[in-house]
Amino acid sequence: MSDQERSISQEELVVLQKQFSEIKHSINNALAVMMALSEMSQRRPDYSEKLASTVLTKAPQIVSSLQEFTQALNEKAGPKPEGLPTGA
Repeated sequence: MSDQERSISQEELVVLQKQFSEIKHSINNALAVMMALSEMSQRRPDYSEKLASTVLTKAPQIVSSLQEFTQALNEKAGPKPEGLPTGA
């Protein structure tokens, strides 16, 4: 695939940036709730069940959002060229 075939239009880039921003905001919110519940469960053990429930609900949502974003990015930019590191 040539560089011309792999280019992303300005409009597509704006959409991807907006999606990324929304995912980042969602992750920050979920982590803030989990951190608050963690602190509360240290003081009040009855919050431990709420924390566990929140983690079990939010973590899969975060993973799903990241997978959807990755898929959208790959559809726009295409797969990485061979030979480049894929990351961890």
